[in-house]
Amino acid sequence: MFEIITNTFQTYVIEPIAADPIWTTILFIGQLIFFSRFVVQWIASEYKKKSHVPRIFWYLSLVGSWISLIYFIHIKNPVLMLGFSLNTLIYLRNLHLIYKHAKKGVVTVIEKSED
Repeated sequence: MFEIITNTFQTYVIEPIAADPIWTTILFIGQLIFFSRFVVQWIASEYKKKSHVPRIFWYLSLVGSWISLIYFIHIKNPVLMLGFSLNTLIYLRNLHLIYKHAKKGVVTVIEKSED
């Protein structure tokens, strides 16, 4: 059993890193940025004592997705390319809505209760 685990780890983790360390590092950075959005959202929610999604969450989502998308284009994986492309559209749309709303200067009932 232990030999199966070590062989699997060797095949799927060590060998790909050794084969292409620069691209593996790029993907790791992208995934780290993407993961950090959850930490930021958690800290913001703890601070406000309720669920809250700060604007930086969407920027971290966008940057992490773009970096990962670049890697998936490099390895020519169409499924992940499509997935991370579509995510990017959603993140851009949310940022657009945030800025459009802020530009109007209107505060909704929901936003009043958030502060």
